[in-house]
Amino acid sequence: MILQGKRVTLPPSPVVHRRFEEHVRATPDAVAVVWADRQATYAELDARANRFAHLLTSRGHGRGAKVGICLDYSIDMVVAILGTLKAGAAYVPLDPAYPAGRLRLLLAQVPDLAMVVASPATAVLVESGGAEVVDLEQLADHLATLPATVPDVHVTGDDLCYAVFTSGSTGTPKLTAVRHEGWFNLMNWLRLEYGLHHGSHHLVVSAFGFDLSQRALMTPLFCGATQHLMASRNFDAMLAHRMLTRYDIRVVHCASSTLYLLADWEDARGGDALARLDYILFGGEALKSERLAHFARRPDTTCTLLHQYGVAECTDVATSYDLARHRSGEHGVAPVGRPAHNTTIHVLDAELRQVGAGQYGEICISGAGVGAGYLSAPGPENARFTTIDLDGTPVRLYRTGDRGRIDDRGELVVAGRMDAQVKVRGTRIDPIDVERALGRLLGVREAAVVAVCDDGGEVELNAFVVPSGKDLAEDDLRTRLLWTLPRNMLPTRFTNVPRIPLSPHGKVDRAALADICRTWNAGSRSSA
Repeated sequence: MILQGKRVTLPPSPVVHRRFEEHVRATPDAVAVVWADRQATYAELDARANRFAHLLTSRGHGRGAKVGICLDYSIDMVVAILGTLKAGAAYVPLDPAYPAGRLRLLLAQVPDLAMVVASPATAVLVESGGAEVVDLEQLADHLATLPATVPDVHVTGDDLCYAVFTSGSTGTPKLTAVRHEGWFNLMNWLRLEYGLHHGSHHLVVSAFGFDLSQRALMTPLFCGATQHLMASRNFDAMLAHRMLTRYDIRVVHCASSTLYLLADWEDARGGDALARLDYILFGGEALKSERLAHFARRPDTTCTLLHQYGVAECTDVATSYDLARHRSGEHGVAPVGRPAHNTTIHVLDAELRQVGAGQYGEICISGAGVGAGYLSAPGPENARFTTIDLDGTPVRLYRTGDRGRIDDRGELVVAGRMDAQVKVRGTRIDPIDVERALGRLLGVREAAVVAVCDDGGEVELNAFVVPSGKDLAEDDLRTRLLWTLPRNMLPTRFTNVPRIPLSPHGKVDRAALADICRTWNAGSRSSA
């Protein structure tokens, strides 16, 4: 099966920062970025970014170079991103929220890193990379001597704009590169499809290293709007909601688990700042629609909830679905919708042939958003970027490794990873199916299920449950699950927790949950 997005003509040079420069000329005094008690207009931001671009090109770090950025959210971060793009280079987000050991691992995966932009607070985290580390504040006097005009650098839609790390299902970080054409196409689609404009002010709530954060950072500048940044390295629901209340913010991009926290905060403390946004664009993990049911049904909720699907290897978003059309009792798992502009979804079998209507297969993506491949993982990993013959025409696509189908409404439905199933007591099980069943039980606010091996090498399921009221009894949960799940899908252990841990990207931290399980198993062995 194939789902094809609308074909929209892009400009001859679909380069993201050129659209920002158009707004600089049209509305130079409009506010571009707000951070803490500081702000920068479009003209001010452009001049600073131009000076940094001239610095890069003067040092030979122009078109084709890779520049690391290890900064907390700030105006300097946006200057570094725009300046890198203007120089024709690609930026690599190095999230300062990561532990130093993780950053050392990531730095070792970046081939030919030209420079790293850091601050006094983050420089020590990236010294192991071997590249020159620069601080924009310390360079302020030198930068002031450089031209504030746009550098004469020819950048095309084929050039790389950024590269982000994705661990996929292996846990090993891979650096995947995105081209200007794909990034431009994504933001152009958001602008045209959802009417984003100069008043569509954004708030960034996700960690810098997340692929979602790259379009969250740039989309308002692409549309001539204001970008609001939180003065916090880690996600802070209280601060985020305070900023939503204080400023005229209209759009938020986030992971599903981050949205649950924001909705819970507003439900518990009152107010309607989140509910009255124009759009919340969310995704990145399996949706637990029950977690949003109360928020979505509130009479003061007028914002559009866009449930989106995509992968970092294909510019982050491939499809989108208005959650208002979803009725869990009728449709089961919420769809992720139809493709973005100039994007095609293919559902293929193991031989890369199209499956029939309604049948499950591997989700593959083709079109403008398909990236340049993995920069740090040559060989088998890059084989996921492949070419198929479609009606006599070669089509380059990316094999996501996700399992899905196209429903009778022409919407894509994602059913988990092709490799996510584990064998428990002789039967292959996807832990996400168990999570969904738990989430539908009365008294369960949220659940996460992880698979771990016991001492004998057997796989067992461990469930972590956030109760909506008092703690839930293990026997009661097990008994009620038997109404919807076969016995061999029941978790071995149920644990009440106050909250599900999240990764810096705002997704469920399954690695942390698995570590908890292994600690329990080790404790059981030592006590025995």
